[in-house]
Amino acid sequence: MQNRANKKYVSFTLATTLIAVFSFVLVSACSDRQAKAKPNLVFKSAPQPGVVAKIGNEVITEDALIGDDKLDFFDLKKREYELKMDRLNKLMVDRLVGAEAKAANMSQDDYINKKIVGGEIKISDKDLKKFIAEKHIPESQINPQIKERIVNYLQTMKKQEMIQQHVAKLTKNNPVEVYFSKPKMQVAVEAGNAPFVGSEKAAVTIVEFSDFQCPFCSRAAETVHEVQKKYGNKVKIAFRHFPLPMHKDAKPAAEASLCLNEQGTSKFWKFHDILFKNQDKLDAANLEKYAKEAGGDVKKYNECMQAKKYAQAVQADMEYGEKIGVKSTPTFFVNGQIISGAVPIESFSELIDDELAAKK
Repeated sequence: MQNRANKKYVSFTLATTLIAVFSFVLVSACSDRQAKAKPNLVFKSAPQPGVVAKIGNEVITEDALIGDDKLDFFDLKKREYELKMDRLNKLMVDRLVGAEAKAANMSQDDYINKKIVGGEIKISDKDLKKFIAEKHIPESQINPQIKERIVNYLQTMKKQEMIQQHVAKLTKNNPVEVYFSKPKMQVAVEAGNAPFVGSEKAAVTIVEFSDFQCPFCSRAAETVHEVQKKYGNKVKIAFRHFPLPMHKDAKPAAEASLCLNEQGTSKFWKFHDILFKNQDKLDAANLEKYAKEAGGDVKKYNECMQAKKYAQAVQADMEYGEKIGVKSTPTFFVNGQIISGAVPIESFSELIDDELAAKK
């Protein structure tokens, strides 16, 4: 009983203290009498490119300001670019299609629906099933409401595609001039001793940081296969490990994959595919089973795992990834240019094609 009484007193005292603190904060927020001191800043034009500030006699460059947060700043610049492109695309539709609609004495929406789209957009069962498969939506979740939402989404995407195709025709012989550029960030990334496919001397090297338990990495693995099929020996694709803390089976799986790689790179990639198809079953017993399915010598595999032979190699990959700014999986570097997340092959092709053209 004494403890409970003490607890009540403490709770009351804490509540009283918090009320007093909040009252002080509110008073401070509404009053200028106790304004916080601020550093004395003078905003000027930079004396030379790349300089952002001067502290005392020391000139601070943009690189020094950004420091280890390069990827965060790059993401901001990339987001700004994407927003500008979205706005530019909307303006092109408004100006170009709008002019056509005005000439036809129609509203822009009517003109788009009747002249560009041409009526209701039909979504076939094949398109629906393809979308469900690509997005890995469980069949158990597909009810009439979800199906309707997917159909509406596909209709919207198809409509946007048709409008973009029309704008592409309108601008074919009269290009739109753009005075801002897509941001680029070049990171010096090493493939190290990572397992890879493609040619060692390929013009384009893709270094992937991945996690065998990450669902987005599983989707990205399918895209990597598409890239490999499309470009062959024009690209080198290296796989480095970045198991995330919340995925308890990811690190042992990473070590297991390197034990298979020791027996042959082809076995590593077979094992890689099996793991990504069985992300919910990566316990030790299943890893051993998958090692056998991939054509590995189980005895050698078990000796390798028991000795934790590649634990340090996986740790080194993680530390290296953190050093160059990797914060999530999957993260790819295409000749040093970053791609984050499970993006479609078009995102890879854009960078790869540019790099291949630059090498000619």
